[in-house]
Amino acid sequence: MQTKKSIKLILLTVLITITACKKEEQKKETVMADNLLLEEWTGPYQGVPAFDKMKVEDVKDAIEKGMALGLEDIEAIANNPDEPTFKNTIEAMERAGKPLNRAFTYYGIFSSNMSSPEFREVSSALAPKLSEYRSKINQNEKLFKRIKTVYDASQKTPLDADQQRVVELVYKGFEMNGAELDTEKKKRYAEINKELSSLYSDFSNNVLHDEENYITYLTKDQLDGLSDGFIKSAAAIATANGEDGKYAITNTRSSMDPFLTYATNRELRKQVWTNYYSRGDNGDEYDNNAIIAKILKLRRERVELLGYDNYADWRLQDRMAKTPENAMNLMMAVWPAAIARVKEEVADMQAVANKNGDNITIEPWDYRFYAEKVRKAKYDLDSDEVKQYLQLDKLTQALFYTAGRLFNYNFKPITDGSVPVFHEDVKVWEVTDKDSGEHIGLWYLDPFARQGKRSGAWATTYRSFTTFDGKTNVLASNNSNFVKAAPGEAVLVSWDDAETFFHEFGHALHFFSSNVKYPTLNGGVRDYTEFQSQLLERWLSTDQVINQFLVHNKTGEPMPEELVSKIKKASTFNQGFGTTEYLASALMDMKLHLADPENIDIDKFERETLAELNMPKELPMRHRTPHFGHVFSGEGYATAYYGYMWADVLTSDASEAFKEAPGGFYDAEVAEKLVKYLFAPRNSMDPAEAYRLFRGRDAKIEALMKDRGFPITK
Repeated sequence: MQTKKSIKLILLTVLITITACKKEEQKKETVMADNLLLEEWTGPYQGVPAFDKMKVEDVKDAIEKGMALGLEDIEAIANNPDEPTFKNTIEAMERAGKPLNRAFTYYGIFSSNMSSPEFREVSSALAPKLSEYRSKINQNEKLFKRIKTVYDASQKTPLDADQQRVVELVYKGFEMNGAELDTEKKKRYAEINKELSSLYSDFSNNVLHDEENYITYLTKDQLDGLSDGFIKSAAAIATANGEDGKYAITNTRSSMDPFLTYATNRELRKQVWTNYYSRGDNGDEYDNNAIIAKILKLRRERVELLGYDNYADWRLQDRMAKTPENAMNLMMAVWPAAIARVKEEVADMQAVANKNGDNITIEPWDYRFYAEKVRKAKYDLDSDEVKQYLQLDKLTQALFYTAGRLFNYNFKPITDGSVPVFHEDVKVWEVTDKDSGEHIGLWYLDPFARQGKRSGAWATTYRSFTTFDGKTNVLASNNSNFVKAAPGEAVLVSWDDAETFFHEFGHALHFFSSNVKYPTLNGGVRDYTEFQSQLLERWLSTDQVINQFLVHNKTGEPMPEELVSKIKKASTFNQGFGTTEYLASALMDMKLHLADPENIDIDKFERETLAELNMPKELPMRHRTPHFGHVFSGEGYATAYYGYMWADVLTSDASEAFKEAPGGFYDAEVAEKLVKYLFAPRNSMDPAEAYRLFRGRDAKIEALMKDRGFPITK
């Protein structure tokens, strides 16, 4: 029986603890109040980022303070005197670092959507500090000891399925990042990461420099072949850049691609092509070749500390492919058919050029131009005619229709100014369940190219769904680089760009449909998470979307059946080009990381590897090594660019399930399985098992070969 004195002592201890906790919270609140980027989000929809108030000058301070607060959270977990449990260790880690996460949301916008020389200077200074921050967590011995204790216990007495998955993912992440190395190796591991972080930042900044500074300005007599809409847009961009009366071809894919397809001036096509494919490879202070060589060498040294032979072995162990051999086998199963098709395509193009009396041999800057002529000759299909039916606003409505049919979502535009945006081009919609009206989240769309915005298209989240500490909504964003139309004109896009628009929206639907409890489970396996978005591309070609949303931008008339038929007949057209340019980059990525990086000459390696692969000379890799941002601006896609092909096998196979269903691509039963097994679980179960639950078996490559019009060999 406790004495009054001991009870008083216990109460006093509790009071002191509560007081200390309150002081700590007050201290954190004081720190966060000093910087907007750290503050909790306020306003409607569970709070939203204050994008309208963010400033570059706040970034450095916010990230540094956020890291300090994050390390305080980690130290509290690591030094907890209680026996390690899932609750006091893993769950505590899931809660750690929230102010820094909020700051990173703004950092990501400045980095990807609103970059400037001032921000690039800040990001370069922060890169090594962020690397040190991550190393302090990954190499915290007390923390890892607690994680390992929980992990070891879970191997004997398994936890609930989602908890078990979290423990295994967290443990594996620490193990793969050097948590079990000795002190000396840990030090070197951290040094390498720090150096790499700066190299990644330098690489990205160099590419962005070349995209911004290699603009081709045309005069009125150099516009032959270009559409009125493209010309008006190019004029508007030139005027915005202080070159009134001229026409700007920016150094981005969205500007380069249509120019190479339609411009009749061959020398100008060569100039635009050269600018684009020489990004990061101009032999000046912004050249990336030496940076890439350093990156490869450091990556190899780092994984050797962990006992791996090469970076690819280390990286793929937790991917669907598991080994570089498996990834290479898939790519090489498709490669021969792809380059054989290129030969056929080039022969067709050369025949057209000869018939026209053009007296040329097809070069890379000719491929798109003559492919378009072949398309017209073979299928009577004019890409510019198709483009008249692909209005960005209508395509956005098509996305919403697809999401409504498959996921039961409704999208309502927010026009009252209650949700701040970082640029006037950004629009926001509220996402709700069509039947219950339940709020699901917000969808931000940033569609247009501009100065300081990185090229390409991507999706991201500002807040992910969890039920961990109460249900959270999702704040998701899609970002594109469409060329803005002249005032009063519709934004028209190519069929390929329309597919990409659907693709990136697939990522957003993956975010919105999440039903996971723990934040860690919102991650993904790289060669699997592209599958869901690639699959959504298929709905662009459905009759329901075509008949309702693909209407002529002038007349409002729906796309005629004859044109639809031509598009479907030409669906495998130019697959040699599309598959080969992609696979060349994916193979280069893998081969670079399997090669000995000592004294590697990047330019020579690229040339010799392409020669060994019998790469057709008439087209380039989709991403030449000096500007291959997927692989060298960070590590997300390093030795993982093959993942698009891996995911495409799943995509083609899954599409067959819809084709075989009574309701086709809108079959309610298959759609329900799609959401339940392929979208909602995120990373809460093994991807291969999730796919088997959907399909009843593993995916087969035959559907992929069929979709691309390639011969199927046994």
